[in-house]
Parts: sequence; structure tokens; C-alpha cells
Amino acid sequence: MKEHSFFLQVGFTSKDSGCIQQANAFRMEFDRLLADTISLSNGVVSPSVLQSGEVVTPFTLKAEMASAYFTGVNIPINLTEAETGLMGDISMIVNPVIEQKVFMLNQRAMALTRALAQFKTKLLSDVISCRIFTTNYPLLIDHILREAKLYFQLVKRLQNREEIDLEREAYEQETFWNRIMAEHSKFIRGLLDPTEDQLINTANNFGNEFDKLTKEAKEAMDNAMPISKVTDDSLKATIEISKFKAQGTQGLVECKIKSIIIPLLGDHTLREANHYLRLLKIFRKGV
Repeated sequence: MKEHSFFLQVGFTSKDSGCIQQANAFRMEFDRLLADTISLSNGVVSPSVLQSGEVVTPFTLKAEMASAYFTGVNIPINLTEAETGLMGDISMIVNPVIEQKVFMLNQRAMALTRALAQFKTKLLSDVISCRIFTTNYPLLIDHILREAKLYFQLVKRLQNREEIDLEREAYEQETFWNRIMAEHSKFIRGLLDPTEDQLINTANNFGNEFDKLTKEAKEAMDNAMPISKVTDDSLKATIEISKFKAQGTQGLVECKIKSIIIPLLGDHTLREANHYLRLLKIFRKGV
């Protein structure tokens, strides 16, 4: 969410200084929330999350430094350094003190995410009706709005202590994330320099593949077919797109790719692919 705020912030023109300030305020609030989350996480978070590449990648720090340099926005890299040093634990011992702190943290996350979603909703409406110009695609604004809504719902379910039905979760998450992966591919395709033919073709192929997988996940849900085949196909495709995004992010931080992609956007999409990979492995085992 803090990176969404950053992408919005750097996409406005100087005329819309109010929007820049609003996005910046959201970014800094999420920085504070993340800092508190990191301090609570040490020694209690699942090692599989820390090892997945969804928290930090080998490129996150460099991508943040490059993006701060390009934009003049102060991105606190100390948070990424702290994340890199986190220790995991699998013991799952219930600690009432931590539980209470996490509950309060979740309340803050929900309030902040709800406010950010409202900001994104208004922005999308203004962009579509030509009341405002931004260098962010309307689809990208819609994309990060859907992610905010999913995040809000997940935290809300945690707060309500809802039981998770793994099979239903697999249908819903695979429909959601396959669409996200398809859109990432299309954003990458559209932000590459027109001379980057090979990368454009690869991104386009991934877009088509994940569009097909989104359709299959929806069909599986509607027909109540087993999700296992979609899970296997999605896993294979996500492993490949994760490699593509890793190479792309490395190319961006090393200045080897011609594009208008801010390096942190590359790393952001890579971490989301790695998050989805971890989910797919859970679904494959459990469904």
C-alpha cells in the first residue's frame, strides 16, 4: 500500500500538488504502519514468508535507492534493511500480549487502507472523466484499488477470526492473482521503450497466458470443477513470470533496459508474483 501511494504520488503533474501531498501523506502513514509491523514480526513470523521473496528480493534495496534518486521522494530504506534481518519461527505459541498488539495494528491497517481506497476510487473517476491527468494508466489505478480492497477484506477476516476454507480460497485467490499477473504483464509491455521488441513480445505472451488462466479459474469456480489443474498451470506460469520479473528488475536497476518503468515498480510486481507462488504451493498441498 505504501508503494501504491508512491506510484500515485510520482504520477501527478505539478498542477495537482494537493494530490501529490495526499499520496505522500498516505505513503508516510503506511511507512509508520510497516515499521510497527516489522518490530512486532521479529521471531514470530512464518519462515516460509521470509524465504518466499515476497517481503524483500535481492533487488529491493537498489530499486528503492534508484527510485528515491529519480523522484526526490525520501524512501526509508532502513525498513527494507530491517525486513532483511527478520527472524522467523514455526512454534506458533499463543502470546496474548502480541495478539492484542496485532489486533490494534490490524485496526489501523483497515482504517488506513479504507481511506486509501477512497482516494484511489475518486482518482480513477477523475481520470476516466478527464478531470485530472496522471502518468499512471487508468487500469493501474483500478488494479491497485482492487488490491487495496482484497487487503482490507483479508485483514477484516483475521480480525473476525474467520475459518478459512482452503478450496474456496484457492478458487478466489487464483482468479484474483491470475488477473493481477496478466495486468502486470500488460503494464510492463506498455511502459517498455518501443525498441525493446523481445521484452515487449515476452510480456505480451505472459499477458495472454494469464488472461487464459484467469478465465479457467473463473470457469472452475462457476462449474465447481476441481481447481487442481488450474493450480498446476498457474504455478508453472507464475514460476516463469517471476523469473521474467526478476530479470527485468535487475535490468532496470543496472540501467540495461530502456523503459519508463520506475525500478521500484519492477520489484513490487516481482514480490507480488513471489507471494502468489507461496499461495499456489499451499493450495497444491491442501486442496
